[in-house]
Amino acid sequence: MERTVGTVTRGVRCPIINQGDSIEQIVVDSVLKASQAEGFAPRDKDIVAITESIVARAQGNYATIDQIAKDITNKFGNDTVGVIFPILSRNRFANCLRGIARGTKKVVLMLSYPSDEVGNHLISLDMLDEKGVNPWTDTLTESEFRELFGYNKHRFTGVDYIEYYKELITNEGAKCEVVFSQKPKTILDYTKSVLTCDIHTRYRTKRILENNGAEKVFTLDDILAESVDGSGFNENYGLLGSNKSTEESIKLFPRDCQPVVDAIQKELAAKTGKNIEVMVYGDGAFKDPVGKIWELADPVVSPAYTKGLDGTPNEVKLKYLADNNFADLSGKELEEAIKKHINEKDDDLVGAMEAQGTTPRQLTDLIGSLADLTSGSGDKGTPIVYIQGYFDNFTK
Repeated sequence: MERTVGTVTRGVRCPIINQGDSIEQIVVDSVLKASQAEGFAPRDKDIVAITESIVARAQGNYATIDQIAKDITNKFGNDTVGVIFPILSRNRFANCLRGIARGTKKVVLMLSYPSDEVGNHLISLDMLDEKGVNPWTDTLTESEFRELFGYNKHRFTGVDYIEYYKELITNEGAKCEVVFSQKPKTILDYTKSVLTCDIHTRYRTKRILENNGAEKVFTLDDILAESVDGSGFNENYGLLGSNKSTEESIKLFPRDCQPVVDAIQKELAAKTGKNIEVMVYGDGAFKDPVGKIWELADPVVSPAYTKGLDGTPNEVKLKYLADNNFADLSGKELEEAIKKHINEKDDDLVGAMEAQGTTPRQLTDLIGSLADLTSGSGDKGTPIVYIQGYFDNFTK
């Protein structure tokens, strides 16, 4: 019988993961249990996606605010530290900021405006237009910002992040000065020692600072890049990708994930006889059109994946073929012509007209977004996502 369903995505429940648990065995057991309970059979090119959170929990990759503070002190000494371009997030950055403040005597907090890097807005574009302010050229002090725009709470969290971040800093015993600018080198008017906290633009920001006279420049991936007093760490990403764990600790992005996905793939092959791809995923790379928030606060969507998930899709647009190549056909004849075209398509369709409108993104970014939307960020309890039919096309 002809298949009538394409891609199917299932959230898979598993036990609560604790430090020291075998994440590989738990994932394999959970997938096989779900397969039996729900009546689906594993197939070649299925995908198992595992949220980064449970990998880090199994690894015990945690750190305290005191350990962050010690690393900051080790790197900056008694310098006034310019903390620039942080994202506005209680979950992602608040405890990091507390550790930074605890490790220094004064922080100059430089916020980008009208929004942070991932789209959390301090103010709207309409407010900028109304006041005649250009964030690419205009630097504002805190008092100037308040005089122009007043106090504005985030539409989703109800938090005034300027006040919130300032209080976090001063409550740790550090002095705080707040400025607003989109230009990295603005901070050098206040201090030559800078911690740049942007995620995806951090290397450019660091280069600009170093080229304009900064004396000490670190990025968030330099902080806890190695263990401090027995802390967890991430040699590649440091504090990037971390989340609040308790009031005094954070969970770091997992490390050494490649052996994890390879081991899961090998065990699933032994148990099912199928070649199943495996990836670890964090934030999906999608943007909310209403809140304007770009979801990707992690440094990457997927820190590790099996080799079958490398690359980008190589697809043709069905409606383009139907409207152009085979516009004179219909019904079964049209279907057969399209299937034949798909089966004979080139291995690389970059630049081809029939591929226009397909999604030119990394497979792991697309699949990670699908998995993130499936597992959610709350209480669904499905940190494993099982995907079937993702690599199928109209001919299968």
